[in-house]
Amino acid sequence: MTYRPLADEIRPQTLDEVVGQQHILGPNGLLRRIIEGGTIPNLVFYGPSGTGKTTVANIIAKRTNRPLHRLNATTASISDIKDIMGQIGTMLAPDGVLLYLDEIQYFNKKQQQSLLEFMENGKITLIASTTENPYFYVYNAVLSRSSVFEFKPLTAADVLPAVERGIRLMGERLEGEVVCEAGVKEHIASACGGDVRKAMNAVELLLNSAKREQGKLLVSLADAQTVAQRSAMRYDREGDDHYDIASALMKSLRGSDPDAACHYLARLLEAGDLITAIRRLLCSASEDVGMAYPQAALIVKALVDNALQLGLPEARLPLAQAAILLATAPKSNSVYKAIAAAQADVRKGKTGDYPRHLQNVHADSAGMERDQGYLYPHDFPNHWVRQQYLPDALAGTHYYQYGDNKVEQAAKRYWDAIMGPQD
Repeated sequence: MTYRPLADEIRPQTLDEVVGQQHILGPNGLLRRIIEGGTIPNLVFYGPSGTGKTTVANIIAKRTNRPLHRLNATTASISDIKDIMGQIGTMLAPDGVLLYLDEIQYFNKKQQQSLLEFMENGKITLIASTTENPYFYVYNAVLSRSSVFEFKPLTAADVLPAVERGIRLMGERLEGEVVCEAGVKEHIASACGGDVRKAMNAVELLLNSAKREQGKLLVSLADAQTVAQRSAMRYDREGDDHYDIASALMKSLRGSDPDAACHYLARLLEAGDLITAIRRLLCSASEDVGMAYPQAALIVKALVDNALQLGLPEARLPLAQAAILLATAPKSNSVYKAIAAAQADVRKGKTGDYPRHLQNVHADSAGMERDQGYLYPHDFPNHWVRQQYLPDALAGTHYYQYGDNKVEQAAKRYWDAIMGPQD
């Protein structure tokens, strides 16, 4: 008997059997209506692995009279595409073909362009899938000829029915009654990270290794936890997940939520991505806390140094301390706003010559600095004297605005007393 993976055996045959994706496959879902209408346009399916993209493509194939060809862009070449094109108009494919192209993001521009002629004349109906954002990775001309549908990660509640069905099928395959400890099914459903394929692989491994007692297959929660450990992690250092987790961590720090900050930090650390975590923490210290608590930058730098010396797994402790410090610290983005405004003016060409009294003395004869008109602030009361530092074209421009926190307001009061209130 030929071995067939459980994930393949349990694959849904109808739209009603597909778990999740109700936003596009529910009773009023647009993709369901398109499929049931029978006229299939070029499609791009975008979403994480194990969420039903290939399954839906297979269901679509059954509704057409065109031969289905499958290519994986990680291994396919232009010659593979040409071989498929050569069948069009022949007895093998008189009405064209349905091409399912998995991981289209791995096709370069030239390879994607080779599909365009046949997409335009209708000889190829393309169903492409990708785990990355298609608007970044798919050639615009292909996108403009396709309808894009996003497949969202599945919840534990979505996956649970598939887990239960998989356990029943494995019981039939192994000819034994399956007895699961409390929480086994729920743990697999939640630990698979919204990936049905991962869940089925876990079920298959669990049942194949289950203890047999009096014709029963005994599945323990401890075994389920061992099989499913770390499987909930969905992370690709080169993909969208990398940027999404980094963004979520940064925004949680900015939003003063230490619980969320620890969660996203933990996800990065579980994936072994120490560098991304460190960069976000260092950046937040200046971008989001900034002048409201200037010492935060020094403390975070010290904690980061500790983490790098310790390495994982111990590095989690100083990094968690840094995350909690930043999340609970007072916030100010005055530093970010000041440098952003200054850079915006520079990019617009608002520069001008340096004021004469600020130029380096080496430009003149020795001892000519005072003749340039420069006033040395330390020679004056409170180490300050009024003089122009910005170029003439920007005189009077204010980039830095004091934040409304205690530290910056104290600095503002100090300088207002010396300089007088500023505009």
